[in-house]
Amino acid sequence: MTDIQAQALPLILAGKDVIGQGKTGSGKTAAFSLGILHNLNVKKFRVQAIVVCPTRELADQVAIEIRKLARAIHNIKVLTLCGGAPMGPQIGSLEHGAHIVVGTPGRIEEHLAKGRLSLRDVNTFVLDEADRMLEMGFEDSLRFILDYCPETRQNLLFSATYPAKIEQLAAHIMTQPDIVKVDSTHDHSGISQYFYEVEDNSQRLDALQRIILEHQPSAAIVFCNTKAECQNVSDELTQFGFDSAALHGDLEQKDRDRTLVRFANKSLTVLVATDVAARGIDVDHVDMVVNYHIAHDPEVHVHRVGRTGRAGRKGVACSLMSYKESHKVNSLEDYLDITIDTTGLPADLVFNTQIKRAPMVTLQIDGGKKAKLRPGDILGALTANKQISGDQIGKIKVTAMASYVAIERKLINVALKTISDGKMKGRNFRARKLTK
Repeated sequence: MTDIQAQALPLILAGKDVIGQGKTGSGKTAAFSLGILHNLNVKKFRVQAIVVCPTRELADQVAIEIRKLARAIHNIKVLTLCGGAPMGPQIGSLEHGAHIVVGTPGRIEEHLAKGRLSLRDVNTFVLDEADRMLEMGFEDSLRFILDYCPETRQNLLFSATYPAKIEQLAAHIMTQPDIVKVDSTHDHSGISQYFYEVEDNSQRLDALQRIILEHQPSAAIVFCNTKAECQNVSDELTQFGFDSAALHGDLEQKDRDRTLVRFANKSLTVLVATDVAARGIDVDHVDMVVNYHIAHDPEVHVHRVGRTGRAGRKGVACSLMSYKESHKVNSLEDYLDITIDTTGLPADLVFNTQIKRAPMVTLQIDGGKKAKLRPGDILGALTANKQISGDQIGKIKVTAMASYVAIERKLINVALKTISDGKMKGRNFRARKLTK
């Protein structure tokens, strides 16, 4: 067990209210999921647990984890209710019923207000990534949802940071909670950190290019503090020839989903993201993180840096900072108990370096689970004519209405023709290269 599981699980299983503070990757999802399953009466086909998450991506991850842990228990129904997804199928699923609901505050609130969702039988209420939810302005929605839950219930609140607002919320919704705080389970010893001084915003983009060209990452996340800056930086990097895309809250859900698939598939080398959007990224192969600006909060900086160097790999973390950010740098020095020394930016010669392209390209197939497609069908179709071998195919993801498959860059046109001209499940499917 991870530290947070070892400390929190006995309290959760004893029925206590628990506040768990730990970073992404600390194992908190399994801790509260086991608590939910422990409290569940499978024969009672009512919603008995609700997990509220800040983003759809995180909600999807949590639902997958719960389903994995629930495999040994017969017929458990886990339903996700998130904004950005069609309302019709959710209404249909609610009519059929569920044991566990995982979703985002706005959509859950909407279903409650319309009388489509009942929380009368809820015995476990979970707030995941509570700090981000309050940052995103969901406090009123959370209070609305809680009004529909029974007063007697177990409350589990998990958060990477613990600001005063969380304390106030906890005091309002919890009964004598036990607090479990663990340091990040992520080992930063394999991460090399560099700090670069820039004069102003106009120099940041130039500095970012130099850093990427020097380090040649296979997969990098560039963190920006605003959605507008995030989009602008990504657009500029794409203009320069990098395989880049933006991930932020102003994108349509389908575009966010495709961007995450491309990054996981190694079809992007640079992902430019805001902190909130990055909570949905579950990728181990990130070898570089760049802070385009110093984070407002030192804990957020540590969280960003922890995105690289995972699973025993080496990682690089680079931060751009200006004189105007000196107060944030001072806070970071105090928090990390270090003295920050700056490194000189790479020289002009670095622009002679060839840009490293993403090794794979993602193919989108207009058919998924509803068309009875499975990963094996796609793999079989691509390798049938022997022009493509199995080891030249990367990740395959099948969703309800579409499927995504990563192909080595040099073979993408062959793959496109093979799928478009061939058949799967006795029928033709349209396919296209995913560039956005």
